[in-house]
Amino acid sequence: MPLFRKLPQRGFNRTRFQENVAVVNLSDLSKVANKKIDLSALQSAGLVRSNAKKVKLLGEGEASTQLDVHVDQISASAKSKVEAAGGSVTLV
Repeated sequence: MPLFRKLPQRGFNRTRFQENVAVVNLSDLSKVANKKIDLSALQSAGLVRSNAKKVKLLGEGEASTQLDVHVDQISASAKSKVEAAGGSVTLV
């Protein structure tokens, strides 16, 4: 067995300080029943795990209806698409 596998692992581990962010695409929002999009609505629709703390909305797809979005992070393209469809964006 090589020596590097016998020695203990040491050093800085970032996973302890890393925040997991659930990612949702704009095209997936059609699965949500109501117009207000927030963490609880995404969890009830099954788009985000139940233990998720933060949500980021990405701009892949189109916003076909007027949505009221309350998320932690949002991409610039998603924000422009939601506002172009007549919706509003609020960062939590």
